[in-house]
Amino acid sequence: MVNYLLNYCKISFYVLMFISLSLFFISLKFLLVGMVYFIEWEILSMHSVSIVMTFLFDWMSLMFMSFVLLISSLVIFYSDQYMSEDYNINRFILLVLMFVMSMMMLIISPNLISILLGWDGLGLVSYCLVIYFQNVKSYNAGMLTALSNRIGDVAILLAIAWMLNYGSWNYIFYLEMMVNDREMMIIGILVMLAAMTKSAQIPFSSWLPAAMAAPTPVSALVHSSTLVTAGVYLLIRFNFLLVNWWMGQFLLLISGLTMFMAGLGANFEFDLKKIIALSTLSQLGLMMSILSMGFGNLAFFHLLTHALFKALLFMCAGSIIHNMKNSQDIRMMGSLSMSMPLTCSCFNIANLALCGMPFLAGFYSKDLILEMVLLSHMNMFSFFLFFFSTGLTVCYSFRLVYYSMVGDFNSSSLHPLNDKSMIMIFSIFFLMVMAVIGGSMLMWLIFLDLKMICLPISLKLLTLMVCFMGGLFGYLLSNVKLFFINKALMYYNYTLFAGSMWFMPILSTMGVIGTPLKLGLYSYKSFDQGWSEYFGGQMIYMQLKNYSLYLQEFQNNSLKIYLLSYLMWFIILLMMLVLIN
Repeated sequence: MVNYLLNYCKISFYVLMFISLSLFFISLKFLLVGMVYFIEWEILSMHSVSIVMTFLFDWMSLMFMSFVLLISSLVIFYSDQYMSEDYNINRFILLVLMFVMSMMMLIISPNLISILLGWDGLGLVSYCLVIYFQNVKSYNAGMLTALSNRIGDVAILLAIAWMLNYGSWNYIFYLEMMVNDREMMIIGILVMLAAMTKSAQIPFSSWLPAAMAAPTPVSALVHSSTLVTAGVYLLIRFNFLLVNWWMGQFLLLISGLTMFMAGLGANFEFDLKKIIALSTLSQLGLMMSILSMGFGNLAFFHLLTHALFKALLFMCAGSIIHNMKNSQDIRMMGSLSMSMPLTCSCFNIANLALCGMPFLAGFYSKDLILEMVLLSHMNMFSFFLFFFSTGLTVCYSFRLVYYSMVGDFNSSSLHPLNDKSMIMIFSIFFLMVMAVIGGSMLMWLIFLDLKMICLPISLKLLTLMVCFMGGLFGYLLSNVKLFFINKALMYYNYTLFAGSMWFMPILSTMGVIGTPLKLGLYSYKSFDQGWSEYFGGQMIYMQLKNYSLYLQEFQNNSLKIYLLSYLMWFIILLMMLVLIN
């Protein structure tokens, strides 16, 4: 049985990897020639009604699909060893494949109906994966994830209803019209709301760190290229909406605050997976903010490079957690580079790519984004959010490296730390190569026409200086632990506010989700099981029962009952005669 399951993982890996490479080379053909395929498949035709499924294949959808399939194939191969002790690994792989298929559906859909199928598929399967480890914490995290994403599902449904005014649900036909048509603004607002929930922007951010209750391979898939990037991808398709109206400015503010909040919160967090989750949230804010300024290609470029190094970061974290016997607290780690040199090297490369280290994948996209910000019309507040958040990213990355790899090992002296899990190392090493060469490769492919970014030397070096200062600050704060802990306790309220995502998890669970659920419970108890039950079903039941008993007495042929009934009718007739006279 075990051999069969191992082969099942390997077959999925080979098939997905082959499809991924094929789609990548096809996307290059589409990109160079400027080709777009719009395919319509008539599912059902009955009288004047035809149900048609439409698919859009252009360089963007094909390239994104190839990256999603590449990462999912490596995640499935990685799960072969990571989930080897799980008896239901077969079910786990099927759930991951369903998750990937839902994402494929969303990527190639130019139609809001088929987008909803993929969108809801992502929501449902993500709930199943978050509650995969069946305990109370996972269940609560799954409910928070599912209910937060339902808001976006409702927004898509309302957008579908509103598009009935236009005669077709293929939004791709109306993109140019969206710029000037004020009616389309309502659809734009609904799509933006849906994207904000799926990509966890403020005030829907609390579900993203909670989704860390899922197994680590799922986290690597969800936080790199599938669930959280669905909202960004949808807005890249609808980017015409963000040009003229106030929506772009609103999204810029929200995404900038999300980026800042996540970067600040990660500096106070001690859970390894949550730090990386908050890092994902920060990068999503960066993608959304540059998208709101009208640079859709830049957002897509960062989406792809981020997928590579974030999947690598999660896989390395999973390997560390696996070897630490499921301990995720970074205070329990230390000097890991002595026992796990390969994993730690890849972990450091992923961290440097995230920080924007020159000539790694993250540098090409992040540096370009920040230079375009410097070149654009930008107010001081947004400018501060961009650059300070970049500094915070480097700060928490160096803090993470310091806690996990510098100093003494803080767990038990008898430990099983090693780099001998070759299947996991293969997946990690493959992604490490992609995280090094992916940025330059994609930049040379996506931006075929040359543009000049002309900045003075002070602004040109500003990004690198901010990164350097952030890294130095993170290292010094972690190094002087006693000073930092004292200051954190002195200003405990501020520390609590910054470290708990600005109290958003509390507001989400107790306020936004908890209150309606409690109101529903109370109304259910008082109405459905209370008054309406007493005056509705129960009363009808009692009356019918009494009438049935009464009729049953008549059918018993009792002389006394006949006499009584005749007497009653005689009295009624007599009273009617008296009233008439």
